[in-house]
Amino acid sequence: MSTVANWNYPTAIKFGVGRIKELAEACRSQGILRPLLVTDSGLAHVPITVAAVDSLLAAGLGAALFSDLKPNPIEANLLAGLEAYRAGHHDGVVAFGGGSGLDMGKLVAFMSGQTRPVWDFEDIGDWWTRADADGMAPVIAVPTTAGTGSEVGRAGVITDERTHTKRIIFHPKMMPRIVICDPALTVGMPPKITAGTGMDALSHCLEAYCAPGFHPMADGIAVEGMRLVVKSLVRAVRTPDDLDARAEMMAAALMGATAFQKGLGGMHALSHPVGAVYDTHHGMTNATFMPYVLKFNRAAIEDRITRLAAYLQLPAPGFDSFLAFVLKLRKDIGVPHTLGELGVDDRQADLIAEMAIADPSAAGNPVPLDLQGAGEIFSAASQGRI
Repeated sequence: MSTVANWNYPTAIKFGVGRIKELAEACRSQGILRPLLVTDSGLAHVPITVAAVDSLLAAGLGAALFSDLKPNPIEANLLAGLEAYRAGHHDGVVAFGGGSGLDMGKLVAFMSGQTRPVWDFEDIGDWWTRADADGMAPVIAVPTTAGTGSEVGRAGVITDERTHTKRIIFHPKMMPRIVICDPALTVGMPPKITAGTGMDALSHCLEAYCAPGFHPMADGIAVEGMRLVVKSLVRAVRTPDDLDARAEMMAAALMGATAFQKGLGGMHALSHPVGAVYDTHHGMTNATFMPYVLKFNRAAIEDRITRLAAYLQLPAPGFDSFLAFVLKLRKDIGVPHTLGELGVDDRQADLIAEMAIADPSAAGNPVPLDLQGAGEIFSAASQGRI
């Protein structure tokens, strides 16, 4: 992979194979001399993480590692991270890994100087103004998956165990100062994780594109992001060391997260509560719901999807050809066709529907998502009824 670039949209991005070597320099440029590298427990001892910590120490930085995270992080993980941050007298965070490591790294940095509980900064109205902006530590983000796009996001997702809901904590200054996107870091991802995270990138682009409202910049980014997924996801799953495919999927992840400032929709509104209640993989849950949400929204998005299908050069471009493409892609990379295959039963269908319509993502669905509609989508996904 020969592509090397420096981007500043929506933040400074160092993109290309081998750019992880610039991690210590990136920290120093932001005044971080004692970084806490935050990642999940599954990545704590793998070679890419060990090498990253070693590179910081070799550069004379007072680095330490925190990895006490669940796949869907909870408040206890955040409190433990804050304790580690303060005990080590750290002055910044390297958020490292997939969505959980990136989100928790940003949340530790955000909360390091706050006095109110994290729930006071949920993405509701102007709650973010409650935060002390001077109490936020700088963040360098290093994604090791290609899906969530959290490395270019201004929010972090955390599960509230009291209510079994995923809550979005937002502040405009939560955006990482510098992002290092090194496609080589994603080569070790298992095919299942490559598939799930890649479908997360697709769902971000697709829901942003379909969300109502006028935002042609987001639409353009989303459409090109989907083209990269069409071109590269299957290759990345089947040929893990294909750095061109890995790079294009990493770019698609960045693009999806940039585009979804326009909005998300029913896929995320349903996958958030399912993930919170059943602890499923977020991207794979979005992928499972994808065709059922598309069909539910058909009347509102058919013209838009027809234009998308033409851009993607699908045969006989139209809604049906795009839906057929989604179904084939899911099958080709091992996405479950039903919620049951994902380990989700229908005993709490009513609760999931109630939680879905209360989720902030529901507001961006092209067809207004009410209790009946959320229930219909959940039922269809449970039965595999397209």
